[in-house]
Amino acid sequence: MEATSPLHHRLPVEGLGHSGDGFIRYQGRVVYIPGALPGEHVVLRLNGEQTDLLKHEVTSPVRVVPPCSLFGECGGCAMQHMALPAVLEWKVSRVRHALENAGFSSLPSPETFQAQPAHRQRVDLAIQRVPGSVVLGLHRRQGDPVDMTECTVLHPQIMGLLPPLREVLGSLGALTGRGALAINLFDSGPDLTLEIPGTLSSSDRGKLADFAKNQAIPRITWRPSATANVETVVQWSPVYHHFGEKRVSPPPASFLQATRDSEQAIVNAVLKKLPTLNRKDRIVELYAGCGTITFPMAEKGQVKAFEGNADAIKALNSATHGTRAEGFTRDLNRQPLLPHDLKNARVVVLDPPYNGAGKQISPLAQSDCRDIIYVSCNPTALTKDLTLLKKAGYEIFGWHVIDQFLWSGEVEAVIALSRDAKRLRKAKKKREE
Repeated sequence: MEATSPLHHRLPVEGLGHSGDGFIRYQGRVVYIPGALPGEHVVLRLNGEQTDLLKHEVTSPVRVVPPCSLFGECGGCAMQHMALPAVLEWKVSRVRHALENAGFSSLPSPETFQAQPAHRQRVDLAIQRVPGSVVLGLHRRQGDPVDMTECTVLHPQIMGLLPPLREVLGSLGALTGRGALAINLFDSGPDLTLEIPGTLSSSDRGKLADFAKNQAIPRITWRPSATANVETVVQWSPVYHHFGEKRVSPPPASFLQATRDSEQAIVNAVLKKLPTLNRKDRIVELYAGCGTITFPMAEKGQVKAFEGNADAIKALNSATHGTRAEGFTRDLNRQPLLPHDLKNARVVVLDPPYNGAGKQISPLAQSDCRDIIYVSCNPTALTKDLTLLKKAGYEIFGWHVIDQFLWSGEVEAVIALSRDAKRLRKAKKKREE
């Protein structure tokens, strides 16, 4: 460390934190620097807890010009200053580190997939009324939302909706302050869930109905808060999305993978790692949602799909005719499947929420299931859950890293585990060929 003034220090950037910020170590503490990259040297002004980046003195070879002019102001992307191949490499290292921390060594080489820009099919936007207009966009770090006048991530069909959305939202009497808007780009078209605390008047509802018709939006729903029930304001045509070959009618504000191509990459990774199945073999799927993976798997075996959201399972079951899939409503954290419930499962596939599988992971580790495929969106939770599976005798024979959240610190992974000695030997032999 070289001091350039009493408060100015020239320091090397040692790595990236989980959110994608560079970090340095100074006097026994870690300081995070947004926009800094590993291998760079930066000049900082350090004064207690206050840190100011003054300049870069050494620039990383993977630094690039951010493609979006809002980068650094909008909080949606954290890493547009880093070349996408380098971002993917860093995300692979994050997942590898998570697996190693869970006790796995001698890992096979991962398979990888990176989504394309301008393909994002879902977004949660903030709304804020300001004098004379409405701001619609993502929050800046620890601040107000930034109006999304451009975006290199969102699908053009969603971006094209934002200008008329500002106009109609600005005309609503119920919008007096802040709100939120969830947009899912289903196969049937954009699906909107509006969250504002004010009650929609009949005039507001009429404006939203006209907007939906004019913009070819099949459904707009509303709720006063994130925990309130969802009410349909207007629906003038069917709402549907395809998972595999099945057409499903998702409920409002449903979970949808970030992009369509990364959704397919996740499905392909799961299907590739399934054991050889006959038509009677049972696949137990945990945290199934509306059936993203369910229906493609049902072409391989009998799927028993469990999900805590009753509306999601209702949508899944409405599309099961002619398939080998069946859905069940069950809160897997409050009422996890126990080892005897998993007795006849040939393979368990789980795609838990961000915080991991919670109370479900222990009975799963205690079951006699030979094969598990774990779909993860959080390396920290992945370490915690897989530590138990490692202790139960499972080994990793394949893993996929999917970068569907471009220019962010988020990463998706599909991990294939087995304690079938024959299958593990076969996978090892194949890698060595």
